[in-house]
Amino acid sequence: MLSVHEARERILAQFSPLDTTRCPLELAASRVLAETIRAESDLPAFDNSSVDGFAVRVMDVAAVPVRLPVVADVPAGKAPNFRLQAGQAARIMTGAMLPAGADAVVMVEDTDFGHRAAGASAPQQVCIQKTVRPGENLRKRGADLRAGQEILPKGQVLRPQDIGMLAMLGAATVPVYRKPKVAIVSSGDELLPVDAPPEDGKIHDTNTYTLAAMAAQTGCEVLRLGVAADRREAIQAILDQAVEAGVDVIVSSAGVSVGAFDFVKEVVESAGTLDFWKVNMRPGKPLAFGSYRGIPFFGLPGNPVSSFVGFLVFARPALRRLGGLEAARQDTVRVVLAEAVESDGRESYLRAVVTRENGISTARLTGHQGSGNLFSLVQANALLIIPSGVKSCPPGTEVEAWLLEN
Repeated sequence: MLSVHEARERILAQFSPLDTTRCPLELAASRVLAETIRAESDLPAFDNSSVDGFAVRVMDVAAVPVRLPVVADVPAGKAPNFRLQAGQAARIMTGAMLPAGADAVVMVEDTDFGHRAAGASAPQQVCIQKTVRPGENLRKRGADLRAGQEILPKGQVLRPQDIGMLAMLGAATVPVYRKPKVAIVSSGDELLPVDAPPEDGKIHDTNTYTLAAMAAQTGCEVLRLGVAADRREAIQAILDQAVEAGVDVIVSSAGVSVGAFDFVKEVVESAGTLDFWKVNMRPGKPLAFGSYRGIPFFGLPGNPVSSFVGFLVFARPALRRLGGLEAARQDTVRVVLAEAVESDGRESYLRAVVTRENGISTARLTGHQGSGNLFSLVQANALLIIPSGVKSCPPGTEVEAWLLEN
């Protein structure tokens, strides 16, 4: 059997980032930057006031109280067209550009000007009641960043604060990687639509919804093609539909084993290639990977937990790489087992709840680890990774845990 690492590396070798496009800034949240963003100018772009008050020359207010004539009114958004002379003051608003000649701002609270309501006119004179230092109550040009400085790295997933920063830089469009387009397919005559009433011998389709949600969470555009019946022509029709839709990857669950009605393998190989691997892992030992009409194809197991883990371990890194992200990022921590854990010697991904008490992260399993027990995955916030070759871990053993909360 292939090791998990070897199987993943073989798969990742087939993937590289997709082409790039320019995305309107208002649609760029959660997209992946395709280029490093650098500042084209200083921020702030000019010295401006951080308070409502009066622009002054520090030497003129070295001894207080002192009364100065107010020679101008400087609102935000208007560049002053005068120079402050010795012994003068100018009323200035928060964010307004500092006039030439001034080197500090006195807060309005530190003057005798009490008319602060909206629309109040500037006084003819103002009494300054507190001294200030050079640069006090100012936001200096370039204090936040300088022209040419790196702002956001290539590969950054754009957060709300990043969008705001780009807006401050005047970036109306942003270079991003194209979202991978992923077709999600399930197969099996036993699968019912979620809105269908129960029938003997049948189950509701689960994997289509789970895998589509995982692909969307990975930053993909998802095409859900539903369930193909266990017939060659039905499977070929649904795979051809994915090709015609121009998808970048096809992800299928079930139908790639050795059962009498498992036709997915046969159909894929009729117009492409398929490697059927046994991976040294639990759950999810059977894994198919290849291509159908030139499109990468993942064939995951049909059991819901096996399908989930297979996508997480193999498909997700490949889709991340397509979308311009680091392929193999995992949120893992070291935890201490609060109970004994048994394995069969394969690299195991066991559903667990990790809690932190007294500075120690501990883990307990969420019930039996059957690959059909989706409820145990719902209860879990982590997967314990038990290394290959380990069959028994007593309480107190320290292991790696892959956090699922994010």
